[in-house]
Amino acid sequence: MKDSKLQMQILIALGLGIKRNWHIFFGIIAGVVVGIFLHSHAYPLVSTLLTFIGQVFIRLIQMVVIPLVISAIIIGITSIGDNKQLGKFGTKMILYYGIITTAAVSIGTVLALIFKPGLGAAHYIAANNASAVQASVATAMNQQQGHLLSMFLDFIPSNPLAALASGNMVAIIVFVLIFAIALAKVGDVSRPIVSFFESVFAATMKITDWIMFLAAPGVFALTASAVSSFGMHIFASIGKYLLVLAIGFFIQMFVVYPIFLRCFSKVSIWMLYSAVAEALMVAFGTASSSATLPLTIACCEKRGISHKISSFVLPLGATLNMDGTALLQVVAVIFLAQAYGVPLSAFLLVQIALLAIIASSTSAGISGAGLITIALILNGMGLSPEQLVAGFAFLFTIERVTDMMRTLVNVASDAVVVAAIADNENEINYDLFNNPEAYEEIA
Repeated sequence: MKDSKLQMQILIALGLGIKRNWHIFFGIIAGVVVGIFLHSHAYPLVSTLLTFIGQVFIRLIQMVVIPLVISAIIIGITSIGDNKQLGKFGTKMILYYGIITTAAVSIGTVLALIFKPGLGAAHYIAANNASAVQASVATAMNQQQGHLLSMFLDFIPSNPLAALASGNMVAIIVFVLIFAIALAKVGDVSRPIVSFFESVFAATMKITDWIMFLAAPGVFALTASAVSSFGMHIFASIGKYLLVLAIGFFIQMFVVYPIFLRCFSKVSIWMLYSAVAEALMVAFGTASSSATLPLTIACCEKRGISHKISSFVLPLGATLNMDGTALLQVVAVIFLAQAYGVPLSAFLLVQIALLAIIASSTSAGISGAGLITIALILNGMGLSPEQLVAGFAFLFTIERVTDMMRTLVNVASDAVVVAAIADNENEINYDLFNNPEAYEEIA
């Protein structure tokens, strides 16, 4: 009975995802059809136009990275405040988030190295583009390895405005973290500045909504351009990338989270998934953890987790805790590195993993944010998305499907951490939590 109910929930979630995002799926399908036609019939002007539209879409995504990252960090940290009790919750929350995000990044790295999803795409990357990318990464790595302490010193910007102007994301994040902690400590006097960044975040999310409104033509152009250049063989390479992500997400959901809860609480993972089933389905359907947040809070509070814990941990989790995004980003970057023939040294892999943790924690909980902040990781490698347009065409071809999966993992991760902290603080009503028959319906 439980298995059939779970299968029905999965089908409902899939149907909801297709219904909400039909235009994206239509863009992909139309892109494949047009790409097949252009692969057999040469229309240079049309191909050039499609390439231009795809580059515009990627450029628009890049445009919102810095304001999105800055405002998200400031809002997340200042919302903790300086209260000692909340500080205790915050310390434990950061520790738990750190553990499971590190696990996600490690899983993604290992799977990408084992299955090598990017090798199949290497045939479709122009040799001169691949050589340029390899040279850029080699230069950046040589500079960093030869001056390891200097690299860490460069993380601290001597001039934050210069770091902002040059797009040095790591230096920007270090400054913003320090600044946000200071704002949290000075109390109410910081309110005008925090309100300003709340407005920036809201406006940036609105711009991102507009950009995602253009996702259908953007994905159509990228898909059509890729298929017209490479033929249908492109999907063999994309299929391997998708398989790696699916395996990674499965391990995170059904191996890492159960072990984590067993180690840090007495919460049953199966009861937790039952309690937040509606939120997980909506997360999959909307591909937005922010849009799912009210439902996640409602599920937790109406199924036994106290308001004191859920109202504090979950909003921050929707901003800072992105396990699924971290896993996706590290696999995507390794995919790109393999496609462009970039040697993956141990030093580079560690850097990718660390930057993926940072980039995922600065991703907005909205559709498409996972690939938006991937620019931060590339920046640390000495690259920019413009150099990797052909590689990004592969990623955007199935971006909607991967976005839905990673959001499901993100929301599950938030639920796991809030349940563990609530258990630690004796803030779970287990009589209700362990009794699904008594669950109140979520409006």
